[in-house]
Amino acid sequence: MEIAYSLSIALQSHQPLITAIIITLLSFLAVRSFFKRPHHKSNVTGTATSSAKKQAREARPSSSCNHTSNSAALINGGAAGPAEEDMVMADVSKVVAEMQSGASMMEQLVPEITTHALSYLDYPSLCRLSMTNSLMRKAANDDNAWKALYHKDFTLEQDTVTPVNGWKAYYAATRAIMNVNTEFFNIIKDRSLSAMSRFWLNADYVKCIHASGVLFSGYNAVIQSWQHAFNWEQGVDFQVRDVRARVLTNMAWVTMKTYVDMDNGAFNMTNIFEFHNGRWYLVDHHSSEMLANGDLGQQIVH
Repeated sequence: MEIAYSLSIALQSHQPLITAIIITLLSFLAVRSFFKRPHHKSNVTGTATSSAKKQAREARPSSSCNHTSNSAALINGGAAGPAEEDMVMADVSKVVAEMQSGASMMEQLVPEITTHALSYLDYPSLCRLSMTNSLMRKAANDDNAWKALYHKDFTLEQDTVTPVNGWKAYYAATRAIMNVNTEFFNIIKDRSLSAMSRFWLNADYVKCIHASGVLFSGYNAVIQSWQHAFNWEQGVDFQVRDVRARVLTNMAWVTMKTYVDMDNGAFNMTNIFEFHNGRWYLVDHHSSEMLANGDLGQQIVH
C-alpha cells in the first residue's frame, strides 16, 4: 500500500511531464503512420517481392553477436554470404509489407487504451492535440475522452447524464458557465454596481436572497440590494469550494461553498442562469450561512 501511495504521489507531482510525454508519443505515432501509408495499391505482392530482393542486394547489415566475422567483412567491403542475404531479404520483406499495408498504429490501439492515455491530458493539451493531424483530431474528439476529462475537472455526480450533443460540447458549456460564475465573484470583489447590473437579466421574475435571509424580487429591487451591500461592505474576496454545475440548453445552475474567512464558517450559495441573446444572465442568487451540527439540532427541536 505504501508503494502504491508513493507511486500515486510521484505521478501527480510529474503531471506536466506525463502530459508532454503522452502528446509527443501520440504525435509520433500519427506521423509514423502517415509515412507508412501507401501511395499506390496496385501490384502489392509483386512490388513487395521485387523491392525486398532489390533492397536485400543493397543492404549492409550492422554488427551482430552471432555473425561477428561476416559482419566485419561486410563493413570492410566484402560480399554477404547466402545465409546473411536470406536473413536481410526476410527482414526487408516484413518492413515493405508493413509499409504497404497502410495500417495505422493509432488505429490498431484498443479504444480503451487510447481513452486511458488521453485521460492524462488537460483541456488545453487535448485541444492542441486535436490540431496536430486528422488521426489526432479523431482521437482527441472521442466522446469517452471528454467524458473522462469532465469527471476529472468537474464532478462524478453526472455519470448517468447523456449529453444531447456529446461530452465535448457539454464540457465546453460547463466550462463556460464556470467562467461566468467566477465573474460573479470578481464583481463582488470589485464592488462594481454597473457590472452587476449587466450581469443580471432585466426581468421581473429574477430573485436574490442574501445571507441576511431577506428576499428581493424583480430586477430593480435586486440591483438596489446590491447597491446597499456594496455601500455597507468592503470588497469581499470569497474562497470558493466544491463547485458543482448542471447545464441544460437555456438554463444552468451552480452550487458551491464560499468562505470569507476559512476559520469562521462558510456559506452555501446557489446561482441560476438563463441563456439569452448569446450570453448567460443571472436570474436567481441564494446565499445562506452554513449551520453547525449543534445549531441544526436546535433548529429542528424548536
